[in-house]
Amino acid sequence: MKKFLAEFKEFALKGNVMDMAIGVIIGAAFGNIVTALTDSFINPIIQLATGGNSGEEGVAIGGQLNINGVIFNYGNFISAIINFLIIAFILFLMLKAMNKAMSLGKKKEEEAAPTTKQCPYCFSDINISATKCPCCTSDIEVKAE
Repeated sequence: MKKFLAEFKEFALKGNVMDMAIGVIIGAAFGNIVTALTDSFINPIIQLATGGNSGEEGVAIGGQLNINGVIFNYGNFISAIINFLIIAFILFLMLKAMNKAMSLGKKKEEEAAPTTKQCPYCFSDINISATKCPCCTSDIEVKAE
């Protein structure tokens, strides 16, 4: 049971799962934009083409435009766009904070200790513990650390 829970925890905390969840949420917000576009603009255009109700032309009332009795709810569409941008920005900040938190838990890879050094006479690479250069046969001082 512990192994199963450990595997589930590893799966659930992977970055890909969180990216997918954010994608689903942004997709739902984008779906709202598309719904608002169709409800507010495309459906009224279809009503105009097929003969909508008569009314005052060109009257803008509270985010609505009334043409021949057909109401264009551009206020709803703009609201859906703003909602999408707000949701996307908040999710971006959340993902950025989560990635930073995940990176804090990981140990930074330490640089490997050098295994070679440079000969001060011929500038060839030699073993770090060498006392004589194999290329120029110069004696090399070993620094005491």
